Amino acid sequence: MSKPFKRTTVTAALIYANGPIHIGHIAGCYLPADIYVRYLRATGQDVKFISGTDEHGVPITIKAKKEGVTPQEVVDKYYGIIKDSFEEFGISFDIYSRTSNKVHHDMSQDIFKNIYDKGQFVEETTEQYYDEKAQTFLADRYIIGTCPKCGNEGAYGDQCERCGSTLSPTELINPRSALSGEKPVMKETKNWYLPLDAMQPALEKYVESHPEWKTNVMGQVKSWLNDGLKPRAMTRDLDWGIKVPLPDTEGKVMYVWFDAPIGYISMTKELTEDWEKYWKDEDTRLVHFIGKDNIVFHCLIFPAMCMADGRFILADNVPANEFMNLEGDKISTSRNWAVWLHEYLREFEGKQDILRYVLAASAPETKDSDFTWSDFQVRNNSELVGIFGNFVNRAVILTEKNFESKVPQLGELNDYDKQVLATLAEMPAKIGESIANYRFREALALMMDVARLGNKYLAETEPWKVIKTDRERTATILNIGLQIAANLSILAEPFLPFTAEKIRRILNIEAFAWSEAGRADLLVEGQTVTNIGLLFEKVEDATVAAQVQKLEDAKMQNLLAGKEVPALKEEIQYDDFAKMDIRIGTIIEAEKVAKSKKLLKLKIEDGIKQRTILSGIGEHFQPENIIGQQVSFLANLAPRKMMGMESEGMILMAEDKDGSLAFVQPSKNVWNGGTVA
Repeated sequence: MSKPFKRTTVTAALIYANGPIHIGHIAGCYLPADIYVRYLRATGQDVKFISGTDEHGVPITIKAKKEGVTPQEVVDKYYGIIKDSFEEFGISFDIYSRTSNKVHHDMSQDIFKNIYDKGQFVEETTEQYYDEKAQTFLADRYIIGTCPKCGNEGAYGDQCERCGSTLSPTELINPRSALSGEKPVMKETKNWYLPLDAMQPALEKYVESHPEWKTNVMGQVKSWLNDGLKPRAMTRDLDWGIKVPLPDTEGKVMYVWFDAPIGYISMTKELTEDWEKYWKDEDTRLVHFIGKDNIVFHCLIFPAMCMADGRFILADNVPANEFMNLEGDKISTSRNWAVWLHEYLREFEGKQDILRYVLAASAPETKDSDFTWSDFQVRNNSELVGIFGNFVNRAVILTEKNFESKVPQLGELNDYDKQVLATLAEMPAKIGESIANYRFREALALMMDVARLGNKYLAETEPWKVIKTDRERTATILNIGLQIAANLSILAEPFLPFTAEKIRRILNIEAFAWSEAGRADLLVEGQTVTNIGLLFEKVEDATVAAQVQKLEDAKMQNLLAGKEVPALKEEIQYDDFAKMDIRIGTIIEAEKVAKSKKLLKLKIEDGIKQRTILSGIGEHFQPENIIGQQVSFLANLAPRKMMGMESEGMILMAEDKDGSLAFVQPSKNVWNGGTVA
């Protein structure tokens, strides 16, 4: 940490309220922030944890248009889903609010007006993209085109979600309107710009004063600075958003990246009357937790806004994470390639800490990482069940069995006991240092080392054997084991809060401060221990298979959604069609053709005779299931040899877009031999 602070303001990115949250959001931003905040609280520090939904972005209006509702209905719906999911998952915000609240509108307009009155904005009339068909100027997100950096054909006018590059609309290749699909034209409009070019020296000085920032953060920021900053418009021609508080600005709202970060301030004001000390006092440390796609906005644009306003502190750190992928593919909300938090909470009820553990263990701290359901299963079964849960469970069961569920007396310590307790005493400082320096994967591994320490201690001291010959020695072993478990109730709290609470219930203790961790006397001799069951349960193969299949189904739906109806064949005359004799018949026998996967041999009662037709439907139907089925068939097709047999016609089938087949049949039973005209 660069300097001692009296308090800490922690923000987590304001997510667009246009859909639920998925594991990429959690791993990239919210879980690291929660771990950090829980640790600060445990150490007794004054900390406020602030977040909420961003409700003014163009993605909101796009979603509203897609769903046929108003933007307000969209944000109301998803704010509730997101807030409830965070709460159930244990993300411990002090406030989770929204940018549609009046306090936020007032705060944003106050800051905008202050910057304007100080002469910090540059007013410019420029040409911007305009959709002539929709008769509206296009905000960045309403312009889609090819990314000049990676070639992604679905990049937005402000950002490419494939490569993470921040863009301007004019950089896109072959731009088109998201409203009409038409190519937009350039048209004059007036907006207010923040002169980032003039502010670059001050921003460079600010960035250089924080050499401790993560390499991925510093790399992206310096790349922007090296390219030279350009003025950026802080207003937009839109109806949905916070109105620009200036005369003659009808139809103009603040750029979403102007008002969104102000949400951190306005939400703190909602939370507490003394909000100003968390945003204006130089003794306050400000930390922004975000994903890599928000680095530039939090490290350059928001600081520039605060500099221009002159009343607010700048961030001490911006520990941004990279992206988390899913089963080797980029998480995509539009393709439904995601693990949605609200669905996980329903399908894995009471298992929040498994997901917290897996996401923290594989967090994309410095590079992209990958979530797989097989890794989820292995980490749970091998680590949480096999190490953490196994240790606590054994200590409790052995105490229950041999000491009437009372913490046994600590006797004389041998060298191994002393070594284990010395290691235990060192761990809280190591874990705390890692958390304080935003190395959460490292901190989690160290916490698990405490569970491993306890597991190894019981395995090597074998109290289940020692009890047969030395009850006093067994008492000492189990006392130490239970003391380690009590320490885990403190050290696991930032990562696994639900598990930490279970341990406290088992050991009948209140929450200890972090400063108490490392002690070997947290539990009092004779204190009751309560066996409330296993901390963790195994995740079965069938459970994992069902989740993988769910993703495969989503992938198939995406493929089918993009499939187009086949083009019509060349035109024919009525006389050509009239030559075909299409009849109705009934399948009376069906069998597979030897040495063929596709062919079925069908016997058809056609009203005149029984005919044999060979049909390539064997991969779609079982012979025994189609006997008695009425079908349409081409009756006057010349017979032809197939697999050494003669086929007397062709069964008519309809092919669905997923390739499955259905019989073309009458809507009611008709007589065999009936004609189709």
